[in-house]
Amino acid sequence: MRIALISPPWPLFNRPSLQLATLKAFLLKNRPELQVTCHHPYLALAAKLGFESYHAISESSWASEAVCAALLFSNREKECNSMFTSAVARDSQRKKGPPVRAVRRHTRETLETFVNSLKLTGLDMVGITVSINQLTAALFLARLIKAGHSNLPVVFGGASVSGQAGEWIFDAFKEIDYLVDGEGELPLMGLVDFLKGTRTQPPPSVRFRGCAKTPQKEQLDTLNHLPAPDFRDYFQELARLPAGRRFFPVLPVEASRGCWWGRCNFCNLNLQWQGYRAKDITRMSKELDWLSRMHGALDFAFMDNALPRREASVFFQEFSKHGRDYAFFAELRVGHTREELAEMAKGGLREVQIGIEALSASLLKRLRKGASLMQNVAAMRHAEEFGIELSGNLILHFPGSTLEEVNETLNTLEFVWPFTPLKTVSFWLGMNSPVAVHPELFNIKNLRPHDNWYHLFPKELLRNATPLILKYTGDRIGQKALWKPVEQRVRLWNEQRKAGRLKPLTYRDGGDYLHIRQEIPSGEILTHRLNGLSREIYLFCLEPVSMEAVFDHFNQKTPQEIHIFINGLVTKRLMFLHDGQVLSLAVREMKTR
Repeated sequence: MRIALISPPWPLFNRPSLQLATLKAFLLKNRPELQVTCHHPYLALAAKLGFESYHAISESSWASEAVCAALLFSNREKECNSMFTSAVARDSQRKKGPPVRAVRRHTRETLETFVNSLKLTGLDMVGITVSINQLTAALFLARLIKAGHSNLPVVFGGASVSGQAGEWIFDAFKEIDYLVDGEGELPLMGLVDFLKGTRTQPPPSVRFRGCAKTPQKEQLDTLNHLPAPDFRDYFQELARLPAGRRFFPVLPVEASRGCWWGRCNFCNLNLQWQGYRAKDITRMSKELDWLSRMHGALDFAFMDNALPRREASVFFQEFSKHGRDYAFFAELRVGHTREELAEMAKGGLREVQIGIEALSASLLKRLRKGASLMQNVAAMRHAEEFGIELSGNLILHFPGSTLEEVNETLNTLEFVWPFTPLKTVSFWLGMNSPVAVHPELFNIKNLRPHDNWYHLFPKELLRNATPLILKYTGDRIGQKALWKPVEQRVRLWNEQRKAGRLKPLTYRDGGDYLHIRQEIPSGEILTHRLNGLSREIYLFCLEPVSMEAVFDHFNQKTPQEIHIFINGLVTKRLMFLHDGQVLSLAVREMKTR
């Protein structure tokens, strides 16, 4: 039995598909008689468009989906073109993006050439993964495949077609024969057995024509027995590019599935998983070591929603034993200590996505982040100190946000100004997120598909649809006005950092004194010297610590004297004080050679 697994545009071009590589390895381990190939037509498309243009499009979900939506529905071309142009310009800092008609033409040509190269007559099944930015491209691919081979089974699966989002897509597009709802390994293997005739019915987590049952998710009990992902097909495709277009790819890996917190009110990132599962440290270390040796790879990206809290720093300690110059990207929740982030940096953590989301204590509670404002500030500080490039979002316009929360955010911004700027993100309502499930708790109503879906799809297809991104009725206009000062402040923050006019707040230790260098937003450079006990207090607070602990540790001074000293440094934005905890903000200046 010959199976082709396809990842359509528009994922990041410099990464193979982890979904396909994991599915292939799992199928071959359990059904070694199969012939399975993985295909990444987005790689050829990126080479044709130019990597910079491709990346600009892939940064925007709406721009990505607008390309192939007009190939599916020619009467939507005008609306799709308008959406593409505005989305690319917005997400590329208002730079003019690539011309949409040329992008669409190249996309059509690339996908048609790819389908012709598949030799469909020799295949027994085609599987298409559908994650963010891939829906309309996947549907167009399915249409091309079915055009000449109507009896070839086409299977969809992935995060973007789980639950209700997959139900309406399956009902609306007859090109899809089967749809895997949830995790893919066990259902796909069961579906293969069904198509081979060794099983009487498709698995319970697979939708198929004529089936009236709601799919029941089935997934692996543990991730430790998964084989290492098989990326060989991607490297073969990469080798076929012209010499000037080749690069060292970033290999995606996973240490866990799901989210060990899993309570954020705005989040719907775990629709395909049930619970939380993680690989053990030894298993993960062996997998990384094998992949690095197999492919000569040094760059890796963890695709986890958040690395395991207790094991994260130990992972990187293990990786450092490999003796290679690794560079990792990972997503973390806040709460890791300064020492833990130092260990991660030593083990190769170079880029990190941390769920900051808010710089207001009450808004963090409203978001149900399970994190404190102090933890957020500390995460930004520690990443800066150890040279870890931080990506973090600041959610604006969340339903019910107050003027007090906006003002607290503005105040906190004055303290985090020396660190890597955050990206402002307007709140969007995700299908099956807690906000969508309980809209009455957030004073919103009339949930319906986001307006942009009506640019992409004919209205009749959306009549009973529940897509991933929704629209709602609420105080949306008022929220936009309320948060405008924060948007302006963060824009200035980003502009100053990009222009090189904003340097980190740093200290140098003289043994019994500290030198602190501070550049304030106006561009003025201030210097501070802390001697003796003042130095000791400052260094004691490089990790968030309670004021009571400071009083106890430095009991040669009265609490009032210490309070006066700390309040003075807070006024100067050298320390951050919140809810009875204090943090020194300066980071140690890196030694130069």
